[in-house]
Amino acid sequence: MKKWIKTGMILCLTAALCVSVCGCTKRTDLEDAYQLYDTTAEYSTLRTGDSSGGAALFAADLCVGGTENTRSDQVIAECAESAGVFLVSQGQVSYAQNIYEKMYPASTTKILTAYVALKYGDLDQTLTVSEYAIESLDPASSVCGLKIGDRITLREALYGLMLRSGNDAANVIAEGISGSMDAFVELMNREALALGATGSHFMNPSGLPDENHYTTAYDLYLIFHAATLNEEFVNIISTKSHDTSYLDANGGTVSQTWNNSNGYLTGAYKQPEGVTVVGGKTGTTQAAGYCLVLYSQNQSGQPVISVVLKGNSKGDLYKIMSQMLSNFSN
Repeated sequence: MKKWIKTGMILCLTAALCVSVCGCTKRTDLEDAYQLYDTTAEYSTLRTGDSSGGAALFAADLCVGGTENTRSDQVIAECAESAGVFLVSQGQVSYAQNIYEKMYPASTTKILTAYVALKYGDLDQTLTVSEYAIESLDPASSVCGLKIGDRITLREALYGLMLRSGNDAANVIAEGISGSMDAFVELMNREALALGATGSHFMNPSGLPDENHYTTAYDLYLIFHAATLNEEFVNIISTKSHDTSYLDANGGTVSQTWNNSNGYLTGAYKQPEGVTVVGGKTGTTQAAGYCLVLYSQNQSGQPVISVVLKGNSKGDLYKIMSQMLSNFSN
């Protein structure tokens, strides 16, 4: 018995010596090692400041789901590549279909653009449309009609961004907030990481196709959820039609009407029974297919966020979205 005790003591001392020499210490052999506490503080993934002085869990108020897809005869999954329903109040992912798969976001990118602009900008600040903001546009871009030298407030530019899905508005906002589009994109990526959207990377503020510009349905939920906490954002995305005015390069008044592209708000598609659609953001490119991120309320008045990426067609996009909301929003 004494022999076993002696042997055990030797093993414990040996283990302790190993730990003190090579374990539980900061490694210096990994040049780009992920430093948990430094990184979580930098990207705000570790929240502090509760009444007890302890740390609050990052995902305490978020929907957290598993990795398995939901199987249901009530949803035609073939209508889209990726989709999800997130019950905000319950912290539950009620429907999941490839929600962690890397996807092209198209103009749903503008949700993050708006989020960053609202966080760092002043709604009443005046933005001047630069030559680069217009001439750098892809000829096939969706635009809201801004011209070089136009002067528009951030508030009005956000309506052009989210309702008309103007890539010109995205460029103008980016330059107005950060001084350049490159600097703004860097800020976008930093803010996405801060929200926990680690499966995303953005290359521009509008959503133009790029192999290094991608996200996931779950990351879009995280970004959209954060954006909907801003009352001004919700006001904008819920607006069916907006009459805007701003000044051109010569000081003359320009007036336009921007209509929401959300098919539920325009009446092109019937809202699911028992669901009240508040607003959202559409997106379409050849690479991304038909996309929609939606904010709605179920029959109990609770908030629901739903995402569909790479729908086969506009009809299929709204078909699967309606099926998800009808069967998984309560």
